[in-house]
Formats: sequence, C-alpha cells, structure tokens
Amino acid sequence: MLKVWGRTSSVNVQKVLWCCEELGVPYEHVDAGGPFGGTDTPEYLAMNPNSLVPTISDDGFTLWESNTIVRYVAARHGAGTLWPEDPAERALAEKWMDFQLGTLWVAFRVAFLGLTRTPPEERDPDAIQASLEATAGHLAILDDHLQGATFVAGEGLTVGDVALGPAVYRWLNIEIERPDLPNLESWHARLEGRPAYRKSVMVPFTLT
Repeated sequence: MLKVWGRTSSVNVQKVLWCCEELGVPYEHVDAGGPFGGTDTPEYLAMNPNSLVPTISDDGFTLWESNTIVRYVAARHGAGTLWPEDPAERALAEKWMDFQLGTLWVAFRVAFLGLTRTPPEERDPDAIQASLEATAGHLAILDDHLQGATFVAGEGLTVGDVALGPAVYRWLNIEIERPDLPNLESWHARLEGRPAYRKSVMVPFTLT
C-alpha cells in the first residue's frame, strides 16, 4: 500500500493526498513535519535527505518532491484521466504544474508564510506586499487562460489542476485585498464541488 508522510496543512502534502483521493488510491497517511517532527530521523532522511514533506513509499519505492509524486501516482493509477495519455494534452497539464512550482509559489510563498506563519510583530510588510503584487500578476495569467475553459488543460481535471488547487485555495482564503479574477474563482468553485478536494485541501492553514 502507498504510504504518505506529511502534515495535512502542508500545501505540498495536500497535492498528493488530493491526487490519491481523486483516484481512489488506498494509502496510509503518517503525520510528519512541523509540530509532528520526524523528518530529521535517520530513517526518514534515508528516504528524503531534504528532511521535507511529502515523502511516499510504494511497496518499497520511495519518492519525494510533491509534483513528481503527483505525476507518479497519476501515471500509475490515473492514465487517461488525471494523466492524459496524449503527449500534447499531458504537456498542457504539466506546463501548469511547472508554473505552480517555479512561478506562482515562488512569488506567493513570502506573503503566505508572512501572513500565516509569522507573528505580526516580525512581519516584513514591504516584502509581503511585493509578494502579493507578484502573485496577483501571475494569477491574472491563469485567469486569462481559464476564460471559457473548464479546467487548466481542457474539459477534464488533470495533474495541472491538482498542482495549482491548494495554492489558489490559500490565495482565496487569506485576509488580503485581491483583484477580481472571475475565471479563476469559477474554476476554483468547480474544484470545491469535488469531494476529494474538500477533504484534502479545504482544511485550516494551521500547522497541526
């Protein structure tokens, strides 16, 4: 059985859990990271030398990096659904996975951690504001892309949506002023209608 280490409040762990839930893949979840600790033990470091979450073990095959894990689980269990079989369609989905990891979260991370993980007296308002402005610009690109689209790579949910959903959920639910991005909000509302998304992603931002 697939085993997943990580705390359920982690944006990266949520991708993996949502992918498993969406595909009906049985898994065992082990709380790790943050207040749970456990990522600095010799046993864990042997699986993931970065001491981060998530990490999975699939019948002895270990893997880390959340988007890579999502690709692996979807390719193994979701060919033709979350993992499009046509290379061009799959590339469209994977493009948005890379956008989430290399562009969107790079911009948003400072603001998100500053507003949810940092005491008010220790926050850097200028850095947070710059992060929010950059994130808004990147999300405007996604909003434009979603004009007339159901999901990011077409009519069906794919790994591209799985990578983006947890980050956008945070953007839409922290206490900030946001530009009007109607296509993004409509897309996210479709995600909210999925039981697997509600179970895996729509949870508090706390570290527990």
